[in-house]
Amino acid sequence: MSSLRQQLFRVKPVPKGDEETGSELKRTIGFFSLTMIGVGATIGTGIFFILSESVPVAGPAVIWSFVIAGVVAGLAVICYAELAGSVPVSGSSYSYAYATLGELPAMGVAACLLLEYGVAGAAVAVGWSQYVNQLLFNLFGFKIPDALAYAPEEGGIVNLPAIILLAMCCFLLVRGTGESVVANTVMVCIKLGVLVFFVVVGLTGWNADNFANFAPFGLAGVVSGSGIIFFTYVGMDSVATAGDETKNPKKTMPRALIAALIIITSIYVLVAVAALGAQPWEKFKGQDAGLSEILENIVGSTWPGTVVAAGAVISIFSVTLVSIYGQSRILFTMARDGMMPKLFQDVNPRTLTPVKGTIVVTIVIAIMAGFIPINFLAEMTSIGTLVAFVVVSLAVILLRIREPNLERGFKVPFYPVLPILSILGCFWIIGSLRPITILVFLVWTAVIIGLYLIFGRKNSVLGKQQAAAERGETPGGRS
Repeated sequence: MSSLRQQLFRVKPVPKGDEETGSELKRTIGFFSLTMIGVGATIGTGIFFILSESVPVAGPAVIWSFVIAGVVAGLAVICYAELAGSVPVSGSSYSYAYATLGELPAMGVAACLLLEYGVAGAAVAVGWSQYVNQLLFNLFGFKIPDALAYAPEEGGIVNLPAIILLAMCCFLLVRGTGESVVANTVMVCIKLGVLVFFVVVGLTGWNADNFANFAPFGLAGVVSGSGIIFFTYVGMDSVATAGDETKNPKKTMPRALIAALIIITSIYVLVAVAALGAQPWEKFKGQDAGLSEILENIVGSTWPGTVVAAGAVISIFSVTLVSIYGQSRILFTMARDGMMPKLFQDVNPRTLTPVKGTIVVTIVIAIMAGFIPINFLAEMTSIGTLVAFVVVSLAVILLRIREPNLERGFKVPFYPVLPILSILGCFWIIGSLRPITILVFLVWTAVIIGLYLIFGRKNSVLGKQQAAAERGETPGGRS
């Protein structure tokens, strides 16, 4: 019988082909659609509302905060690209950790991902509520009452628009992945057009004096800004969650990851520069629907702000959609491994999607979005994303050592320097986060590890297969 240590660190074999993943999900996603999933999950969080949280911390130097976050995320994305081409299954960094570090570390990563996607979905839903209010005011002259538009800590009772958004995303996802991917692609194209519109109009209000006091809080402020912004890169992980539904994943996933990163970083920096050039950094603090307000002040009319608010309403919908999608697919993979109840593994025979799991995920995210303020949600998502990126970078190194002959659709250049730089960069940003954020993260991770020790270790499919092999039996073929 295996020792406790062997059980906790048993490694799941790396799939060598599509037939070995045991997935019941349908492969419908191509390169362009997968790239749009990454862009859709990322752009819309950082730009439409995160400036009001990050600029007061870093000042105009928040531009460098975006650059730092982009460079660290880029290093991690290159590592993701190699693993996505080597371990092409759903579950992203959870699956990568399971194949390299072992079962217990994989559950620690799962805690990061569940926090990352759940809290990100809630955060962007709250941001969506701000732009819905701005759009309603510009078009019809009224706003949703504060009691129904803000969390209790912000003076309201419940953020009802955020809950409605999550319900709409859930409805679309349970209809089928194909429909959701098409809808996401259309919304991404709209949001890119709106952000280009913002940059063009925003540059007409350029005032170089806004950059005079460029870094009022020094390097510490710049790094702290990166920590707040970093949660916007959760979209990179969402590409890797689609491994079981991607056509030719070994080649498609690495290409889509790199393409999405280039598009996202370019848009982020352009919009940040235009926004800071048009408005003094001191005015960003507490500003709802900030991009709309900036354009309205430049033009002296509400119509540009209305265009941006409408684009934000559409684009943040796509971010929320992908957040729910990513978390439901991670839970699907964990349930298939025996780490979560079978409920999350059940696939509807008509839509070929995990309907029950999607509904449960939506309910939990809706509770957070309805009752928790956005600033805490954003920072909690960042730490989950950063730790997941650390594991992915480490997994590249370990998989190269353990399986040097494994077929890889993409290889990290300058190995092992880039994976090591990715790990160091992530820890650098984690060090800038508030102690309460790190504490809550550690408590949450301990809870998930506890659930694993009580439930997952006993029900592990890999554990049962290994136990059967030790007894000389043929595994039951459970998937």
